[in-house]
Amino acid sequence: MKRFTVLAMLAALILGMAGFAQAATEVKMTGDARVYGVFFANHNFTGWNTAGWDNNRGAFSPAGTQTEDRFQIWERFRLRSDFVANEAVKFRLGIKVEDTWGHGTLTAANPTVSISVYQAYLQFKLPDCDTEITAGLQDLSLPANAFFTDSVVFGGDRAAALVVTTPLIKDTLAVTAGFARMIDTNRTYDTTTTQVSDELDLYFLALPITLDGFKATPWGAVAVAGKDAGYFNAGFAEYLLSSGAIINGLSNHQNAYWWAGSTFEVTALDPVKFYADVIYGAGATADRKSAKRQGWFMDFGAEYTGWDVLTPQVFGWWSTGEDGSVRNGSERMPQILSNWGPGNSFLFDDSQELGKESNMGANPVGAWGLGASLNNISFIEKLSHILTFTYMHGNNQPGAIRKMNALLGSNPYYTMGRDLTTNESLLSVNFDTKYMIYENLAAVMETGWAHGNFQTSTWGHRLAEQARSADAWKVAFGLTYKF
Repeated sequence: MKRFTVLAMLAALILGMAGFAQAATEVKMTGDARVYGVFFANHNFTGWNTAGWDNNRGAFSPAGTQTEDRFQIWERFRLRSDFVANEAVKFRLGIKVEDTWGHGTLTAANPTVSISVYQAYLQFKLPDCDTEITAGLQDLSLPANAFFTDSVVFGGDRAAALVVTTPLIKDTLAVTAGFARMIDTNRTYDTTTTQVSDELDLYFLALPITLDGFKATPWGAVAVAGKDAGYFNAGFAEYLLSSGAIINGLSNHQNAYWWAGSTFEVTALDPVKFYADVIYGAGATADRKSAKRQGWFMDFGAEYTGWDVLTPQVFGWWSTGEDGSVRNGSERMPQILSNWGPGNSFLFDDSQELGKESNMGANPVGAWGLGASLNNISFIEKLSHILTFTYMHGNNQPGAIRKMNALLGSNPYYTMGRDLTTNESLLSVNFDTKYMIYENLAAVMETGWAHGNFQTSTWGHRLAEQARSADAWKVAFGLTYKF
């Protein structure tokens, strides 16, 4: 009863706000819902949990202490309300409910109500020009090609940010600049009378260029990383910091992490199209030697769009990997939160519609790979498929991972199946199907299979042998509705 009371109060609040504003403000509502079941066998290639951080001091729980429950039913509902004053000014509020059946909000008895805000931003244009400003909690991504879903540095997630976009040359050149506060651990007051650097701030600039048959977006970003920010609590530690920083900590109160790169899209040979990203990133270069992190990442994709019944695609990527030492820093490009992956690949957290328990969580940074996809397969009206093969091979020297594991044990910084050595590889296949029941209602099925080859000397006998006993696979089926 409590659950419905809270939901009713929320609905009344939104409708009340709409009624109060209707004289001068137009309210537009959009949203989506999805309900689906997932059967997933051998999460993390073992059927056991990975290691996880317990607090922001670096304490963690080891891998292989919990056993998977293979079947879950997930439900998510999102509602976006736009309060539009005129064509130049609006405010968006987005709320979300997401949980498994039988847990939390969706428990039959004594449910725990959980409604979260995932969007809350003001968007407006400056008077008499096309400069647009967006301020607040918003979806944010650094530049990337849609062929690869989103950015390998930071993509497809929420951030409290201020973003300014303005055209410089109409339909040819624009500029986007922004600031985001990713972490502010202690907010107004630090925990003692000694001030600490507990923020992670991101500044970025992009220059989208559009010419006939060619697009490119040169971009750069700088993150100012405080020593005492909550990297472990936010899940950023293993992607942003070096292994040396995990072991020895950071020396400087603040460090700069920076990235420079560009996206490329060539359509001059349409229906053959080409896509690429080139990025270099480095961080903590003025800190102690073991805290430094720097490296390259490149990807390339091509597709043929001249057929109505399918779109063949090929792709590949390469990234620098760790050398054999943890004392000289990391040779992998720093990241914040990746949302990269071609072809709906089962290996990566990318474009799956049925998002929870949807992939193996492999990290393309520190590896290279090749793949092929048959996208948009459609021989029957309203029915489409995608079939993707992906091979991934590690570029990390085993010594770096082995030394970290020997020192800490099974830890969250290096995870078997996510971070691959030069002697390890992954092979994956996914076949996904969508049937449009109505224009805005779809039945979706996503399937995936993955096989991994892992070194016992790197990960230990228990984890490596468990991964050899069976491959990982999933079948997810559900309904998605958009309105």
